[in-house]
Amino acid sequence: MQKPVIVVHGGAGAWPKERSQAGYEGVKTAAKTGFDCLNAGGTALDAVEAAVKSMEDSAAFNAGLGSALTINKKIEMEASIMDGKTLRAGATGLLRDIKNPVSLARITMENTDHILVVGEGAEKLANLYKLPRKDPMTETRLNSWRELTAKLKNDELENLPKLRKLIAKHPDLFETDTVGAVALDREGNAAAATSTGGFTLKLPGRIGDSPLIGSGNYADNQAGACSATGIGEIAIRLVLAKHVIDQMHNRKSAQKAVENAITLVHQRIGTKNSMGLIAIDMQGRIGAAHNTPNIAWAYMTPKMKEPKADLKAKQLLVETDTT
Repeated sequence: MQKPVIVVHGGAGAWPKERSQAGYEGVKTAAKTGFDCLNAGGTALDAVEAAVKSMEDSAAFNAGLGSALTINKKIEMEASIMDGKTLRAGATGLLRDIKNPVSLARITMENTDHILVVGEGAEKLANLYKLPRKDPMTETRLNSWRELTAKLKNDELENLPKLRKLIAKHPDLFETDTVGAVALDREGNAAAATSTGGFTLKLPGRIGDSPLIGSGNYADNQAGACSATGIGEIAIRLVLAKHVIDQMHNRKSAQKAVENAITLVHQRIGTKNSMGLIAIDMQGRIGAAHNTPNIAWAYMTPKMKEPKADLKAKQLLVETDTT
């Protein structure tokens, strides 16, 4: 039987000093929450949902509470979840006040014939299952919106639709800190989940990679699980999470697979400060890589008393314990 392992991320991007401690502690809490679920006999699906919910409930991250605002000062959240045993998946988007979008994604997977349900239909489904509501807007995100809107009006943000150039020029302006989790349970089943509020000043109705299976996450018991964070349009164009899974299917380790995927971003898209990835393979080895200044992430295995966390994946060169 495979010992349980969980890896979480709280987003790739620039984590300024005033937010970094909250992000660091938040991913540690999420990893512990998910691992406790696994240790108690929960499934990998249960664990990634619990871990992501923990981060959705924290204003430190751009998911659930504390989500970024669109250009017209609204919030539109999205999330997905995938079961590596069955390849079932559920996703949702354009949510305004659902407390935990990842839970609605799981409801979509388990209780409908669909994978992706957004907008009015998603809201009705949430009502049917009596999901909790919460206003996700925070003063921090509101201030960020005000600052960026002022820059936009003063023509200080050039070529807004050209996101790649804009991020390269102003990497601190856009908070793309999606949250996610990947896990392997005692039965050797993999799962992945991802949730986000998108990026500040996005157009209303924009859908990123987080609810798109294969782009924002993927899980397959024949390979492993992956969750992406960063500029969603890049992950979509490269079907980045599935790219990681395919490499693990071809016997690459989780670490090598995510490093190769970041290299692919550079080769095919040619952009920096754009992406981060976490993964776990079926041997229980973990991977984390990014081309952004930081990625908030943490992991936990049975031999650890508490999760290990960092704001730079390259500072944690680890192999997890396997049976």
